[in-house]
Amino acid sequence: MNTPFSRREQTDVSRGVSNFPANRHKRGVTDSLAPAREILRRVFGHAEFRGLQAEVIGEILSGRSAMAVLPTGGGKSLCYQIPSLLRPGLGLVVSPLIALMADQVEGLKQSGVAAERLDSSHSLDQRADVWRRAERGELDLLYLSPEGLMQGATLDRLRTLPLALVAVDEAHCVSQWGHDFRPEYRMLGRLADIFPGVPRLAVTATADARTRDDIRSELRLHDSAEFVDSFARPELALSAERKRGAGHSRVEELVLARPGRSGVIYAGSRDGTDKLADRLSAAGVPAMAYHAGLDRELRNQRLEQFLEADAAVMVATIAFGMGVDKPDVRFVIHADPPASIEAYWQEIGRAGRDGQPAEGITLYGSADMAWALRRIASRDVADEVQQVQNRKVRQLYTMLDGVGCRAAAVRRYFGEEGVANCGQCDLCLSPPEAIDASQAAQKALSAVHRLGGRFGRGRLVDHLLGKTKDVHESEAALSTYGVGREFSPAGWRDLIDQLLFDGLLREDPNEGRPLIGLGEPEGVKAVYRGERVVAVRKPPEKLDAATRPGRPRKRTREALEALAGGDLVLFDALRAWRRDEAHTQHVPPYVIFHDATLTAIASQRPADRTGLAAISGVGEGKLERYGEAVLKVVRDN
Repeated sequence: MNTPFSRREQTDVSRGVSNFPANRHKRGVTDSLAPAREILRRVFGHAEFRGLQAEVIGEILSGRSAMAVLPTGGGKSLCYQIPSLLRPGLGLVVSPLIALMADQVEGLKQSGVAAERLDSSHSLDQRADVWRRAERGELDLLYLSPEGLMQGATLDRLRTLPLALVAVDEAHCVSQWGHDFRPEYRMLGRLADIFPGVPRLAVTATADARTRDDIRSELRLHDSAEFVDSFARPELALSAERKRGAGHSRVEELVLARPGRSGVIYAGSRDGTDKLADRLSAAGVPAMAYHAGLDRELRNQRLEQFLEADAAVMVATIAFGMGVDKPDVRFVIHADPPASIEAYWQEIGRAGRDGQPAEGITLYGSADMAWALRRIASRDVADEVQQVQNRKVRQLYTMLDGVGCRAAAVRRYFGEEGVANCGQCDLCLSPPEAIDASQAAQKALSAVHRLGGRFGRGRLVDHLLGKTKDVHESEAALSTYGVGREFSPAGWRDLIDQLLFDGLLREDPNEGRPLIGLGEPEGVKAVYRGERVVAVRKPPEKLDAATRPGRPRKRTREALEALAGGDLVLFDALRAWRRDEAHTQHVPPYVIFHDATLTAIASQRPADRTGLAAISGVGEGKLERYGEAVLKVVRDN
C-alpha cells in the first residue's frame, strides 16, 4: 500500500492528539496539530493550514463531531482527509456526484493516499476488490453516494470495519432550504445511531443561518461545534448587468475581450449551452459544451480537455463544476443567472481558486426571475418551502440589481458582520446614482391595475405612451392612457423590470405570452400612498419625439465632433493611456472609462481631483485608482 504512514504509525500519532483541548487556544492548536501539519506538508505539499482548517481538523482528531462552512477553494476536503490518515480506521466520505468522487479519489491517489470509491460505474469484480482491501485495512478513505451508503448490505459490511470518521460533503444538499436539496441526504441522520462514537463532519461552502440549522438538525449535530469561515474572496472582482434578449452576443463580447484565459460559462438549458458553445467556437474561442444530455464518455473527454488546457472555455449547465478543482479559471460568466445567492457564490467561486485575480460576471433580466419563480411554483413542496425559495430568488435579484457593494451584500447574506466594501466590484468602482422613480412607478402600477393584468409589457408601454394601435374607445378613456409620455419605450421597459425585481409587478407566463399583473398587495399600496420609495439605478431614458422609436439620438459622435483641435489631441492621449492601462490589467478599455467620460475630461480639462470628480463616470473608486494618472495626461497635453 502506497501510503505516507503505516496504519500502526497513524494509530500512534492519533493517540497523541486524542486529548485535543476543547478551548482550542492558538498555542494548543499549534502543538497538538504537529502530526497533522506534517501530513499537510509531506502528503499534500502545503506549508500551513488556511482559514479554519486547523480548528476543524483538531475537533475531529479529538473524536468530536462538527460542522464546517468554508468558502469554495478553502480546502474543505483536507478537513476530513487528514484526520482519516491520522485516526485509526477507515475514513468514510459521503459525496453527491460520481464526478466529484472520482476527482477527489484520483487526486488522493496522486498524493500516495490509498483511496477508493464505490458507485454504479463499478463492475461486481471491482466492487469486491474494494471491499477486500477495506476489510484488510489497506484503505485510508472510501467514497460513497448517500444512496449507496444507506443500502442495507453496505451498512452491514461497514459495521464490521473500524471507522476513523464519517464526512458528509456538500452538506447543504441535506437542507430543504438549500439551493441543491437532495431528499436522499435526509437518510444520513441515522448514521449517528449506526456508528455511535465515530466523529461525523458536515462540510459545505455555502449555507446561510437557516440552512445551517437544518443541517445540524437533520444530521443530528445539535451539540457539535460549528465553524463558519469568512466568505470573503478578495481575488474575485464581481460585476452584473441587465441583459438584452438571450445575452449571447454580450457573452461573446466578454469572452473575446479575455483571450488566452480559462473560463466557465453557465447557461440555464442544454439547448442554450450548445448554441452558445457553437457561437463561441465559430468566433475562434476554444469552447466546449457540457451538460447531462451528452454521452458520459464525451463529457469525460471534454472535462479532461478543460482541466489540461492552459486556456479553454467550458459552456455548461450546473451539472458541471462541483468538485472540479481547476485552479486557474480566470472568469465565470453566468449567461443565465443562478438559482440563489448560495448557488451564485458556489458557482462564481470556481474562478480564482489559485488566489490570483479572477472575475465573476452575471447577466440577468426580469424574465429570468419570472422563470425562476414559475419553476418554484411548479414544484410539489410545502407552502413554507416555496415561500423561502421565492424569497431567496428575490434576494438574488436584489443583489444583482442593487446599488451597493456586491461582495459585501453576499457576505452579509451569509451572516457576516462588520463587512467592508470590496473596492473592486463594478458598483464600488462606478457607484450608480439611485434615482427616485416613485411617481413614474405609480403611473405604471395604475396602468396595470386599470388594464386588469390582461396585457404584456409591450402593450403596457404603448398604453403609457398613448400609442396603442387601433386603441379601443374604453382604453383611450382610461386616466392612465398616454400618461407616461416623459419616457422612451426603453425607459419604461427598464422601470417595469425594476418593478418586477421589487415584486411590485408579477409576470404570468400565459403559455409563452407573458402578461403583466400587480405584485405584492401591501407593497403596491405603500407605493400608491407614497410610503415606499421606488429607486432605480439610472433615470429612465427620456422620450425624444424627433426619433421614430422615441429613443434619444446617440450623442458621443456629436460630442467628439465638437471637440476643438487641442481637446481632440487630449482625447486621443487619454484613449492611449486607457488602452495601455487596460492591457496591463487584462480588461476591456471601457471597464476603466467610457468614451463619453474621456470626452468630458478632454473638453473640461480638470486641473485637480475635485474637478475630475465632478465629471460623470468618475466615481470615488476610479478617482482614487486613476485620478493622478489622468490628471498627468491632462497636464502633459
